[in-house]
Amino acid sequence: MRALRSLLARFKGREDGSIAVETVIMLPLMFWAYLAMYSTFDTFRMYNLNQTAAYTVGDAISRETQAIDADYLRGMQQLFEYLTRGTGQTALRVSSIWYDQANDRYHADWSQVRGTVQPLTSDDVRNWHDKLPVMPNNERVTLVETWRDFEPLFKTGLERRDIHNFVFTRPRYAPRTVWSDG
Repeated sequence: MRALRSLLARFKGREDGSIAVETVIMLPLMFWAYLAMYSTFDTFRMYNLNQTAAYTVGDAISRETQAIDADYLRGMQQLFEYLTRGTGQTALRVSSIWYDQANDRYHADWSQVRGTVQPLTSDDVRNWHDKLPVMPNNERVTLVETWRDFEPLFKTGLERRDIHNFVFTRPRYAPRTVWSDG
C-alpha cells in the first residue's frame, strides 16, 4: 500500500507531459469554437446578402413606368437568386398595396408570386399597420417579399432556416406599379 501511495505522490508532483494532455483536451474545443464563429458569421453574411438583394429587386421594380408581366417577374427572381449566390429554394412575392384613409385599411391592387408562397389579398393586408409605413390616402407602395432556404455549412447549433425579407418601396416615376397578364 505504501508503494502505491508513493507512486501516486510522485505522479502528482510530475509536470512533464501536461502540455500534451491540455492540448488533447482543448484542441477539439478550440476547433468547435472556430467553426461556430465561422457559421455564425456566414449566417449573418447570408442574411445581409438576402436583404440587399431584396432591396435591389424592390428598387428595380419601383423604377418601372410600364406594366410588369410574368417574364419580368421571372427575371427578378433570377436576379435575386444570382445576387444571393445561394443553393436553396427561393420564392418571390410582389404586391401593389394602397391605403384607404376613410376606412383606415390597406388594400392589394394585385399580388404575384414565384415559388411556393401564396399571393396576398386585400383581406391579408387589411390591418398591416404595424408592417407597412404610414401613408396618405390612396398612396401606393410596391411590396417585395423574398424567401430563401439557408443551411449553415457546419452543424454547430444553428439549424436550417428560411430567410424572409419584407421590403416596400414607393413607385418612383409612376403613380403605381401596374401588372399585365398579357
